[in-house]
Amino acid sequence: MSEEPPRLQVNPIACVAHGVCRELLPERITMDEWGYPIVDGSPLPADLVAHARRAVAACPTLALRVDGKLARRR
Repeated sequence: MSEEPPRLQVNPIACVAHGVCRELLPERITMDEWGYPIVDGSPLPADLVAHARRAVAACPTLALRVDGKLARRR
């Protein structure tokens, strides 16, 4: 069984476009023309996992999450 790399995901239903995530993780999040996040769903490199977790924790609507077996273990 291979290890699943951590990935950043957004719940578009829960998101209300505060933009906090973009401010905290511009390396992986851009905004569409209405201010909603567009998340780069590729695996997170080790040096961005902590930054992604900070963005997840700061999301006022809990619309972000870091998913993957490696993300849960750390």
